[in-house]
Amino acid sequence: MVEEKTKKERLFGIDLEEMVRAGLHFGHEKSKLHPKMKPYVFGIRKTVHIINLEETADKLEKALEYIRILISENKVLLLVGTKIQHKELVEAIAKECGLPYVSERWLGGFLTNFSVMKQRVIYFQKLREREKSGELEKYGKKEQARIKRELRNLEVKFAGFESLEKMPDAIFICDIKKDSITLEEAKKKKVPIIAIVDTNTDPTPIDWPIPASDDAVNSLTYILNKVKEVIKSVKEKQTGVIS
Repeated sequence: MVEEKTKKERLFGIDLEEMVRAGLHFGHEKSKLHPKMKPYVFGIRKTVHIINLEETADKLEKALEYIRILISENKVLLLVGTKIQHKELVEAIAKECGLPYVSERWLGGFLTNFSVMKQRVIYFQKLREREKSGELEKYGKKEQARIKRELRNLEVKFAGFESLEKMPDAIFICDIKKDSITLEEAKKKKVPIIAIVDTNTDPTPIDWPIPASDDAVNSLTYILNKVKEVIKSVKEKQTGVIS
């Protein structure tokens, strides 16, 4: 898997040995292989398909270059990862990079009915302002409690992307099986998709597929850290500020 030719210098500091240590190469059991993932499979180890990290490195380079161009043009990338073991990492990376994100349940119609979604976000923002201004104090205790429960619920749903003024220019999906509705809506609205594709998924709908484990936290951490490095590098050049 890591042959002599793989030691060539790669863009964005991609290192196959680091990828091996992070477990990007571990796919699913051979019985779960999606036929269209065969070009990305290196072999089988103890009934588990092993992803060809040469392919992963090539695809990751292309995805990162696309992200670099996207951010340099001041376009918006939406980060989506709602799997339980992904949530904290997705939220942390998104906040550090200034990206809108979805780490809780994807709300149906987010992209296909974006104008309605935006109105709900505006309602949430106004309700929060009412709370901050003390306006809710004019209501009885039961009504205050009801409004505050609603506000907390809306905050969980909308806080990650309340700054999103328009449809995102691209979307990064950490797990296309878990967030299949996200994938469907993005395809319908022709929003470019960057995504991790594991051996049990169909990579063909993805514009910028990255063959890798979508289960291992270390795998996602490696990939998202590369995304973070690219975004921060672009923003540092734009602002002249080194973080």
